Amino acid sequence: MTLIKSISGIRGTIGGPTGDTLNPLDIVKFTTAYATLMKRRATGEGRKKIVVGRDARISGDMVRNVVCGTLMGMGLDVVDIDLATTPTTELAVRWTGALGGIIITASHNPRQWNALKLLNSEGEFLTKDDGNEVLSIAEKEDFDYADVDSLGSYTCDDSFNQRHIESVLDLKLADVDAIRNAKFKVCVDAINSVGGIILPDLLKALGVEYTILNSTANGDFAHNPEPLEKNLQGIMDEMRSGKYDLGIVVDPDVDRLAFICENGEMFGEEYTLVSVADYVLQHTPGNTVSNLSSTRALRDVTERHGGTYTAAAVGEVNVTTKMKEVGAVIGGEGNGGVIYPESHYGRDALVGIALFLSSLAHKKCTASELRATFPNYFIAKNRIDLTPSTDIDAILEKVKEMYASEKITDIDGVKIDFPDKWVHLRKSNTEPIIRVYSEAATMEEADALGKKLMQVVYDMQ
Repeated sequence: MTLIKSISGIRGTIGGPTGDTLNPLDIVKFTTAYATLMKRRATGEGRKKIVVGRDARISGDMVRNVVCGTLMGMGLDVVDIDLATTPTTELAVRWTGALGGIIITASHNPRQWNALKLLNSEGEFLTKDDGNEVLSIAEKEDFDYADVDSLGSYTCDDSFNQRHIESVLDLKLADVDAIRNAKFKVCVDAINSVGGIILPDLLKALGVEYTILNSTANGDFAHNPEPLEKNLQGIMDEMRSGKYDLGIVVDPDVDRLAFICENGEMFGEEYTLVSVADYVLQHTPGNTVSNLSSTRALRDVTERHGGTYTAAAVGEVNVTTKMKEVGAVIGGEGNGGVIYPESHYGRDALVGIALFLSSLAHKKCTASELRATFPNYFIAKNRIDLTPSTDIDAILEKVKEMYASEKITDIDGVKIDFPDKWVHLRKSNTEPIIRVYSEAATMEEADALGKKLMQVVYDMQ
């Protein structure tokens, strides 16, 4: 069984029996439940719209057709922006005054997966309460469809990619003139998804010379789509040719961003947010937020600039909620997700690229030289596949008991903070696994700490 129903949406592999994988019947049911909630929350008279965007996954057309038809059957007008990034879809919801939006993407999951990500009228992910309400409506099948005279309409609008680019260029800290004058040469891995559509236009607008690898938006991912070093040997080898100033990697829906230095070495996925935050904080002093599984380097950089760092539970909506609470000027997730409120409260690789290039242009240094200015930590990212008998709650309680003398945070799984390192265990929202992230001064120490906690899990399975 791969079907995962959570507050953030529904996700699974394509095909198979209903209730077990992602298939048309479950897509209809979940889309209907979401539409029901949006209609209940709607205010004012007139027609109500939902924006639908998708990445380039092979199953995208099928899922899009089911989603759009279901929304129309609920009496909602569909604005289909077709192949578009997650942040583009988020912005389109705001710009159209829609009730909400559905992004058809399984983000970094492999090609056989797809998912529905659900947005509110602000173009932000649903709150936990709203997500639970959607699950409840779906479970009870508490909904009614529109009669023939009240069916929704369908409109296709492909103008939002350009509007997204223009909004990035308009950001005060996106120094377009400095980037153009720097005459950067970059290499991009677009993973054969929507990054291959929008990033060339962004880079042209910034005056950056570029080469795009895996540029065809056909969903036939050239490698595992998660932007981790082990999956990126192709672009890393290309960078070692010495022809480029920077390597840029995005995931299939372009909300995660990783950089590769001019020498072919990883800048570090965790340091995407750290570097962008450093640039923003130089010009806009304030607070920052990232999730519990992100590097301590953001805390260090924030405090260096006189701000306060706060950790949130994993999940974009948890990070953005905390950012609003503390008035953060920049935040995001250590997996390469940059959230810049001056643009919108959503992870946005286009914003991250523009701000990072601005920083490089201002500092007049190489990417590797910039990386060397930040505190050096290493994160080991491990996983444990769940079995039907795995008692996650019992495992987490056992870990808390074992390390009761250390600083424990349990707002999302269990995180143990030692003076010079940390380890975080939590059940994934997107895969049937336990994630085990650990950070220390060396990769060997970080991995050893993670493996020690993984053995506790194995002993209890």
